[in-house]
Amino acid sequence: MKLALKRAVPFAVVAATLAVGACASQGDVDALRSDIAQLRDEVRATKAESVKAQEMSLQASNNAAAAAAEARNAAAAANAAAERAERMFQKTLRK
Repeated sequence: MKLALKRAVPFAVVAATLAVGACASQGDVDALRSDIAQLRDEVRATKAESVKAQEMSLQASNNAAAAAAEARNAAAAANAAAERAERMFQKTLRK
């Protein structure tokens, strides 16, 4: 008896769900459709914003890499100038 009842309960739940769903008015259905369309639009907008943020992040990363390379070049030039100045100073001390 319990086994038959366990099998019958899911069918009763499905039947009750269908009965309640059939009672939904056209206005309720239209409201749900409108909500779904609005959610889809929001998802699209969010995805577009996410892509734009990723592009901006990538551009910022590229700019930072370029600035770091420029700083390394400037430091190398400054070191080279300091070495030249040191050699010149040492040369003048020898005279």
